[in-house]
Amino acid sequence: MAQKFIPFQTVEEFLIKVMGQAGIPATDARIVTDVLVQADKFGFDSHGVNRLKPIYLDRIKDGIQNAVTNYEIVREGPTTAVIDGHNGMGHVISYHAMKMAIDKARQFGMGMVAVRNSTHYGFAGYYPLMAVKENMIGITGTNARPSIAPTFGVENMLGTNPLTFGMPTDEDFPFLLDCATSIFQRGKIEMYARENKELPKGLVIDEHGHSKTSSREVLEDLIKGRAALAPLGGIGEETAGYKGYGYATVVEILSAALQQGAFMKMLMGVKDGKKVPYPLGHFFIAIDISAFTEPDDFKKTTGDILRELRASRKMPGHDRIYTAGEKEHLSWLDRKDKGVPFNDALLEEYRGLCHEYGLEEYLEYFEF
Repeated sequence: MAQKFIPFQTVEEFLIKVMGQAGIPATDARIVTDVLVQADKFGFDSHGVNRLKPIYLDRIKDGIQNAVTNYEIVREGPTTAVIDGHNGMGHVISYHAMKMAIDKARQFGMGMVAVRNSTHYGFAGYYPLMAVKENMIGITGTNARPSIAPTFGVENMLGTNPLTFGMPTDEDFPFLLDCATSIFQRGKIEMYARENKELPKGLVIDEHGHSKTSSREVLEDLIKGRAALAPLGGIGEETAGYKGYGYATVVEILSAALQQGAFMKMLMGVKDGKKVPYPLGHFFIAIDISAFTEPDDFKKTTGDILRELRASRKMPGHDRIYTAGEKEHLSWLDRKDKGVPFNDALLEEYRGLCHEYGLEEYLEYFEF
């Protein structure tokens, strides 16, 4: 499917105006926009501007997500806090939660903030990178709609539950590991469905434990509980699927138990046949490197580790080894003068938003 690149500034202006029309305050709209566009800058297209309509605007229209974010600090200590997001914009809640964790780490060496009753917070890597900019290590995780089956199970119980780390280095880019605890995440399946592409075998199982490859059917069956994603490692124990299952469970616990929030089937988004909020939980950790060692020394050691990994012997047929964060940096270098990639389906969706929200002056940008 053909791609068209639209300048970042144009896309950012459009997003802020659309969200304003949807009732999101300008300051909050800028935060949401920054998270979405950052995902596209780094090549995380599954969590970029393609999610504006189906994950955020449509949920606001359906009354299951609040355009105005009124988060509340319900418990706080010197290095910790619990926030109730009251179903506001997940990006906004999460931005302030990580900022609070960073402020606490700056004063006490470490900070952790747990969040309940939030909503989808977008590109998880955005929040650890906030800490990286402050010479800190950043960590986050979030639960999500049930998608992953436990090892030897066929029912979707756990979310794709990313566990994400960011660390500064002495290179041009930080170490950034942003991974779902499933082999494939729902956002990528949505992209396959947009392009009418089949999924590779072994990523999704049906009620009988058989592999399922129709991307459009999978999206429907995940909602209806007739399909489930395989955890990292794959189906069963032979390729260590229990490891992905275990890490997904860790994220579920830290996203629900500390803050006494919702978990697993409570996050289906449907009750008695009606749409209801997805009251997600997140956690954010900031670690001030200067509490342990000199930041420049940490960066050099981290850089040395990554450089040695990349310089190690290559597999036949491959001339390059990557470290986490490197491909994101290369994506940014490739796209910084191009903008956000839009395929035909996304262009059509954005033309619809132009008409729906009275922003016809942007139609020319979203033509095929």
